[in-house]
Amino acid sequence: MKSIEKKLMAQIAVLVFALSLVNSLSLAQTSEPGGTAPAMLAANLALALAPTPAAAEKLDLNTATKDQLKELPGIGDAYSQKIIDGRPYRTKLDLVQKKIIPQATYDKIKDLVIAKQAKGDKTAPAPK
Repeated sequence: MKSIEKKLMAQIAVLVFALSLVNSLSLAQTSEPGGTAPAMLAANLALALAPTPAAAEKLDLNTATKDQLKELPGIGDAYSQKIIDGRPYRTKLDLVQKKIIPQATYDKIKDLVIAKQAKGDKTAPAPK
């Protein structure tokens, strides 16, 4: 009987160790260091529900000052001057198409800018 009890106790110890190892691995995969899964879920939900800037809040590439342009991420003196020199823009994509800024910089600012058309603008295609 003693032999069976020892084997049973050893199996229980191995089982407890294996369960604790699996539990710690599953927690490591579902949360960041120092965070918890519910906290991560709440943070991701808050980001998903955060309102996006309205068009009125976006910076107009055709009218922004050099200082306003320099406040954009990745835009310094040189790029802000190139943006001003390349005006007018029909769309914000013109920044990349006209090779004013690189794609990586455009990706940083695309949600922060807009290219509004002035009424009677000669660069806009005429209606047919």
